[in-house]
Amino acid sequence: MVKQLGAKQAEKFRQRLMELRAAEALSDISHLPPARCHQLTSGKDAGTFSVDLNDQYRLLFIPADDPVPYDDDGGIDTAKVREIEITEIRDTHRGGK
Repeated sequence: MVKQLGAKQAEKFRQRLMELRAAEALSDISHLPPARCHQLTSGKDAGTFSVDLNDQYRLLFIPADDPVPYDDDGGIDTAKVREIEITEIRDTHRGGK
């Protein structure tokens, strides 16, 4: 992990993994800094969730519950999301990996 991400980003990745594992539901992860967990809403990433790793890179994941829990408004009910699948780490503002 350090070899691919660098020491600082690898440590932040470990920290985010521990936070995600400790949460009972996705709603337990803060929408405020430092994690700033939020759902992406546009383009190919619509429906994907993002948490900050550093100023540039984000850890991206999707709900893995089967079925994915939705609220009455049709959005994903983060209080009922118990499983996630990490899809990638990337700079979401550039679109690259």
